[in-house]
Amino acid sequence: MSKLLHVQVLRALAALSVAFLHAQHDAEGLAARIGHGFAALDRFPWMAGVDVFFVISGFIMVYASRPLFGEAGARGVFLARRLVRIVPLYWAVTTLYLAVSLAAPALLNSAPLQPWQVLASYLFVPFERPDGTVQPLYSLGWTLNYEMFFYLLFAAVIVRPKRIALSLLVAGLAVLVLAGRLLPLPQPLAFWTDPILLEFAFGLGLGWLHAKGVTLGRGVRWALALAAVALLAANLIDLRSDLSEMRPLAWGLPAALLVAAAALSRTEREPSALTRFAVTAGDASYAIYLVHPFAIRGMGVVLARTGADAALGPWGFVALSLAVTLLAGILVHRLFERPLTDALRAWVDRRA
Repeated sequence: MSKLLHVQVLRALAALSVAFLHAQHDAEGLAARIGHGFAALDRFPWMAGVDVFFVISGFIMVYASRPLFGEAGARGVFLARRLVRIVPLYWAVTTLYLAVSLAAPALLNSAPLQPWQVLASYLFVPFERPDGTVQPLYSLGWTLNYEMFFYLLFAAVIVRPKRIALSLLVAGLAVLVLAGRLLPLPQPLAFWTDPILLEFAFGLGLGWLHAKGVTLGRGVRWALALAAVALLAANLIDLRSDLSEMRPLAWGLPAALLVAAAALSRTEREPSALTRFAVTAGDASYAIYLVHPFAIRGMGVVLARTGADAALGPWGFVALSLAVTLLAGILVHRLFERPLTDALRAWVDRRA
């Protein structure tokens, strides 16, 4: 079982938070179709689960790369391990989405893309759609476009000693964000200079504290977690106007408080059965995040065709969708993602 139990639990909650948001979107359509009232819980920023992921990513890169800092061949090993971790499942769901878009476009809400845009989606290169959004073919991949860019920056500095490498990387992220604020940059440069990059820097800082042996008592960690939830619940930004500029402060900082509460813990006690299950879900969080639209939309189609949606109701649909999402994510992780990742990782390590 993972040594970072609380971080894995937080990963599970972050993935399910995003799934909960999207399940509510589909529940609104269901409610309109069957004539039920439905008041979505949209005051809380469920999408901030993505911000939690970004902070965790910065933290985990420091934690997992401890033996690589300052090593001559670290760049290749680091990038190969990251590609092995991210690419197989993402390419699989992107290909599935592409197949569905060609076979049954009515099931999807997106407009068709040009062949070069499909290729760019597989290569993690951001581009602007006709509607102005900067999203790949499988829209959830916008987060992975940031992740892969961050990995490239991390690889650029990993050959230096850890303290120097992290200082250079944090400074580089700050310079990129500043350049994006001062210069009218085209895509994909505008995407790669978004303030959301600062959330990776928050995680790098927490990774440095963890490496220095900094820990927090149980009371302090609970206080940080409660403060983070309170700040998120206040929802201080207008999603329609200032999300891009204010997101690192309004969502990123609370996310950093949550990750600090999870990562800077002292000696772990024997985990309960519930914690062990949550860790299992956390291990599958990447799969949960990527497959949840298929699970939610698939449930909607099945319920509509069987007529069970009226009896279930909107909130019943949300609950069932989350349960199916959780099950599907764990199965995909255990049957596809983990075996393939382990095999590719072993191959990469042998070559290294």
